[in-house]
Formats: sequence, structure tokens, C-alpha cells
Amino acid sequence: MTGCNAAPNHVFEETFEQVYTIRPTANVTIRNGDGAVLLYGSNVDQMQVHAVKRAYSQKRLAEIGIDVRVEADSVSITTRFPPKPAWGLSDRSGTVDYTIVAPAGASVSELELNAGEILLDGMRGSAMRARLNMGRIFARNCFTKNLDLAITRGNLMLSYDWWEEETLSARVNVSQGNAWAFLPVDAAFHVLAETEHGKIVNDFNNAAPEAMMAKRMKTEQVVNGGDQAIIELRITNGDISVEKAKP
Repeated sequence: MTGCNAAPNHVFEETFEQVYTIRPTANVTIRNGDGAVLLYGSNVDQMQVHAVKRAYSQKRLAEIGIDVRVEADSVSITTRFPPKPAWGLSDRSGTVDYTIVAPAGASVSELELNAGEILLDGMRGSAMRARLNMGRIFARNCFTKNLDLAITRGNLMLSYDWWEEETLSARVNVSQGNAWAFLPVDAAFHVLAETEHGKIVNDFNNAAPEAMMAKRMKTEQVVNGGDQAIIELRITNGDISVEKAKP
């Protein structure tokens, strides 16, 4: 039984890198297991996909597949992981980290990740939908009409370095964890924050700190007359913080 608790001491890696020409408003779907998806918006008419597969054995690494399907108006990226055995000492390792540069106007109708990290940066498509089971989501400067983010267990950060007078909708749902929204002082938006078991801190609210941090709280506020930009933050177990971004 000497080797039963021995940890693998070598990580095998393999890199995947391709460039695809796509339409600026193409629809994108991304499905991954464990790892990361970092998606950056750019003013290009192509998608650059860089992925790093990692596993503790060469056999396991070879069993992880990356499928990219490109059609006229859509791109599908799917990671194929071998099933993890329920029992025994079989190798269960395997992660894939994606770094993707896509047209900023592309939409993401589905982004699924089991465990790890999601980053959405500078996307402006008509829809952005991301689902994470466990880990962290960062959404930065995403001016989109339908931003829909959800985490089962983990933390989420929504941030804007500047503000634009456009129709914007951002919905955040966290079952267990915390959410932060960082917004410029001159941002004009309508915020609705609700937590069933936690507290809310709102820098844009002039109410007393005791009221802002009351448990089982729901708060709604229009800031700087912003009716076109709606931000909803809903948490079952955890805290919400709406903060003024530092210049």
C-alpha cells in the first residue's frame, strides 16, 4: 500500500492554437470542464483560440479533446473530458485553460465551466451568458444589452473603468458566495440588489451604514437618473458590495 497516497509529481501539457475568420456579430458557445475561459473582445474579424491542456499522465492528456466548429454565423468550442471514475486510484486529472480573442460584437449564448475561472473583458455583443459551478467570474467593461452571469458556489466581480450612455442589462445570480460591482462615480444606472442571507453595502446610497448592512436585505436605487442601464445582483447566501470605482 506504499503508493496509495503518492501524488503525481509531473504535469503533462499540450498546447492548442488556431485562428478562425468569423463575422463580427457571430454567436459563440463554449463548454469546458475544469480550468479557465478568458475571453477578450477586440476590433478584429477573427477569433484566436489558445488552449493549454494539463494532466498528470500522458494517457489522460491524450484523452482530453478540443472540438472547434466554425459555421457562417456561429462558433462552437467544446472540451471533451474522459469520464472520471467514481472509485479506485485511476487518474482523474485534467484541466484546459482557454485564452480567446474574439470580435467585441460577438454574442456568447452559452459559456459553461464546471470549476475554475471565467473572465469576460470588453465584450459588446447582444447577449453574454455564463454559468460556473464553482470558482470565480470577472466581467470587465462589458457593455451589452443582456449580460447574464451565474455561479453555484464562488465569487463574482462586475467592473467598469468608464461609463457609456447605452442600454445595458447585467444580471448576476450567486447561490453561495459574494458579489462586487465597481462603477464610475458618474455612472448612470438602476441597481437592484438582494441577498437572502448576507449584507449589502452600497457606496452610492446615502443611507446610514446600519441600514445598508442589514441582513436579509433588498435595495433598489436609480443613480444619476440612469433608467437605461439595469444592474441586478441576487445572492442566496453571501454579501453584495456596490462600490465607486477608483479613478
